[in-house]
Amino acid sequence: MAKKKNLIDVIYEDDFILVLNKHAGCLTIPDRYDKSAINLYDLLTKKYSKIYTVHRLDKDTSGVIVFAKNAESHRNLNQQFQDLKVTKIYHAVITGYVSQDELVIDIPLIEDLRYKGQMKPSARGKESLTVLKVINRFRNSTLVELNLVTGRHHQIRVHCAAIGHPLLVDEIYGKSSEFKVSYLKRNFKLKKGEQEIPIISRITMHSKTIKFLHPVSGIEMYFEADYPKDFEALIEILNKYSHT
Repeated sequence: MAKKKNLIDVIYEDDFILVLNKHAGCLTIPDRYDKSAINLYDLLTKKYSKIYTVHRLDKDTSGVIVFAKNAESHRNLNQQFQDLKVTKIYHAVITGYVSQDELVIDIPLIEDLRYKGQMKPSARGKESLTVLKVINRFRNSTLVELNLVTGRHHQIRVHCAAIGHPLLVDEIYGKSSEFKVSYLKRNFKLKKGEQEIPIISRITMHSKTIKFLHPVSGIEMYFEADYPKDFEALIEILNKYSHT
């Protein structure tokens, strides 16, 4: 993970909101059990004295995230999220070849009481809606855009798994904790004594863009976060060795 001093990666800032490009491996808020774990809330509180969490990204999800700088802006943004007026677009590499150009995944989700912190599909769950669009197809995986219409915990990860296409790397809802070049390249060889380093060893998902109304001016705001190096490297490798 990047050095602590680099974790506050500002995309936009004014007197009311703060938009960051979150690094994978950094929590959004303090961990309930491990108080020493690095998280954006603590880092931002030290810098600004007061900060308000508007929404969260999983620890291993990178990309655009929004914080509020005062209570009124926080209330306004929270209301926009509740009213489904915020557009949140994620990019993800999922397993398998998705033949349809677009899929609407409307599957209710509920907490899975068998496994702490996990979710599962259930008719008794809360309404959960994700719109999936294909960006690029590879032989055994697909790069997709995901419009997170509702924002349930682990929604994208569970929805993709539910349709038979879990994230390419997802050790909870998928089958892999990392991805290596040797998975694609035939006759891949290492020099004696060398060990292969994974291209990516966290969930293959990135919060790409967000759109909402400024809490004070009401102007439509749009922000985009560039791919981090590991996600970009994964796409390059797939294009090189797994292109259809």
